[in-house]
Amino acid sequence: MKRTLISLFVFLLTTVTLLAQNGNYRLLIGTYTNTGKSQGIYSYDIDMNTATFTQKSVVKGVSNPSYLAITPDYKFVYSVNESSEGSAANAFSFDQKSGKLTLINRSMTKSSGPCFISIADKHVFTANYGGGSLSVFGRKADGSLTDALQVIQHVGKSINTERQNEPHVHQVIVSPNKKYVIANDLGTDKVTVYKYNPTSKDEILIPFDTLTVKLGSGPRHGTFNREGSKEYLVQEIDGTVSVLAFRKGKLSLIQETTLVKKEGIINRGADIHLSPDEKYLYATNRGTANNITCFSVGKDGKLEFKQQLSTGGDGPRNFAITPDGEYVFVAHQFTDNITIFKRDVKTGLLINTEKQIKVGAPVCLKFY
Repeated sequence: MKRTLISLFVFLLTTVTLLAQNGNYRLLIGTYTNTGKSQGIYSYDIDMNTATFTQKSVVKGVSNPSYLAITPDYKFVYSVNESSEGSAANAFSFDQKSGKLTLINRSMTKSSGPCFISIADKHVFTANYGGGSLSVFGRKADGSLTDALQVIQHVGKSINTERQNEPHVHQVIVSPNKKYVIANDLGTDKVTVYKYNPTSKDEILIPFDTLTVKLGSGPRHGTFNREGSKEYLVQEIDGTVSVLAFRKGKLSLIQETTLVKKEGIINRGADIHLSPDEKYLYATNRGTANNITCFSVGKDGKLEFKQQLSTGGDGPRNFAITPDGEYVFVAHQFTDNITIFKRDVKTGLLINTEKQIKVGAPVCLKFY
């Protein structure tokens, strides 16, 4: 069974890479609809040879689908409804060829402001920023979601009196070995590891370990290396980037560095990703910085600053690296554009192509 799953993963990865050759890509875009500038989730065909960006479909009737997750077989897509009222997770069937999404069902998170969504074979997880909690849903064979099976409420606060008077869970991700789920809490400066029990009916996530990061930093997004031995974490409030070791479900700090290279700026660290070859790490910073930073990754996992440049818009949220590593697409919430950078796969350095896609309030990008 394990060999079959590995073979399937390699096949799917190869398929995506082949599709991404010659500058052709396919992209899903999650947006904020409450701005009145967007309609929902968009699907685009991208041809970088001619700088042609073709909208294939749009899913309407979804409130603030600000974060998306695609299943490894590309048959289903899940999104949040990020709102104080009507907070929910949405399940869609997905036609990879046409880019069309069809709503299957919607399940309430029972906690406000879901801003991140992750998937496992049998479950879907949301991070609820407003409610300071995690919600756990069952994922059925037809892609539909059960009612929330578990809602885990975080407690506590930290030292920033404007942003950290209560918990704000900003991300929930599944470890590469699928044995743990990790939650970043901006409000408490804690990263919590939950043991994942996929066969349990009501105690699917059980608290296992907690790491307190730099006080006042506000942990937001993290990403694992493929091996699962390192997690790279960007902190929203002060632009810190932390390198964490991950072993047997335990986190420990290896290194702290920063996105901040100038004094007097407002920091809003946003998103973080490794390059496909894991030799480089990128992170975005919003506020008045509006930049993206490149680090090289050493053999020990530690980071070394390489480059920082403007993202070409206001409010760079989620960004995505093309599967072949040739381009980086950056979504800007406030200037309604997705800027495109050419990436040198050897040096990791970025150059702004000056090409962009105009979409209202884009905040999440997923290649498929």
